[in-house]
Amino acid sequence: MKQFWLQFFLFSILWVGLILFHSTFIPYHFFLFALSLALFFLLSFRKKMIYLFLGNIIIIVFSGLFFSSHVLFSVALVWFNLLLAARQLQTNAYHLMSAGAIIVCMVFSFLPPVSYTLFLASIFIFAVSFLLHRQWSKDHYYKILYEELSDSYRQLKRLHLSAEENAKMEERTRIARDMHDSVGHHLTALIMQIEMLSIQYPDLNIKSMKELANRSLQETRDAVKALQLDEAEGIATVVHLIRKLESECHLNVHFTMKNGVLSVPITNAKSVIIYRVIQEGITNAMRHANSREVYVTLSKSADEAIQFEISNAIYEAKPLELGFGLTNMRRRLEELGGKLDILQLQNKFILSGRIPS
Repeated sequence: MKQFWLQFFLFSILWVGLILFHSTFIPYHFFLFALSLALFFLLSFRKKMIYLFLGNIIIIVFSGLFFSSHVLFSVALVWFNLLLAARQLQTNAYHLMSAGAIIVCMVFSFLPPVSYTLFLASIFIFAVSFLLHRQWSKDHYYKILYEELSDSYRQLKRLHLSAEENAKMEERTRIARDMHDSVGHHLTALIMQIEMLSIQYPDLNIKSMKELANRSLQETRDAVKALQLDEAEGIATVVHLIRKLESECHLNVHFTMKNGVLSVPITNAKSVIIYRVIQEGITNAMRHANSREVYVTLSKSADEAIQFEISNAIYEAKPLELGFGLTNMRRRLEELGGKLDILQLQNKFILSGRIPS
């Protein structure tokens, strides 16, 4: 955003110089100046940029041919637009823009009095613009390639994590089944034998043995149930998952816990929701804000609800459009009775909300 305002300021300075030093009819020039600034401001939305650039070129040509005593500032404005287009337009659009700019510069250079210096300077600016565009195209290509590879890497890591969890669940199920079939069966048989002994020998004091065997059987059953249930361990599990996510995505997650949030009991479903919201916030920071630092804060409200906030810096603000990920997260939170607030400031993006305990 700061870069855009700097460009806007330089563009305005060139127009002011044109009006102050070379204008032959200032009222018309002010009107063209306002129209040109409006088109330039619309460039920040990054939609149909080729038409905005070409529209500005047409305004500059009209101004230079009919309302200016000299074309120096007009040519400088064309150069400025060409250099901006080199880093903002795709290749085909840039070629169209550069062809128009070169034609305009040639016309201005060969208007009486003919200025070969201006023409050579225009050729030099065009060469610089062409090199800038080639470098920007390469950077853009590698950026897209990196994002695709990062997405593939994250998908593979998630598949690996899912396979690891499935393997753990299978192992826990196998252990639970073995305990139930072997230990539980043997303890049940032991209890039956103790009962038979108590019947055969009524005077024999085996009450403590029977209680011990029953207690062991109950503890075995509890252990089997615990192995079969896939319950989370609360916020501690979320912390562990965030650490994994940080290592997977190669970024810095500044994680803060407040107000005894670790003591809040939560189910596995809510642990997964918290993790997915944080994951979505980190993914947004990486893909849309190019941010490598994310701030995550978890706290406990007075009614034992879990409150969260995920924020990251924005280096180039864009219109906020809710994608499938954030929309789906908001719907899942609302199904649990929670909420998700999405806020985009000038230089900061914030996801905040709460999940009832």
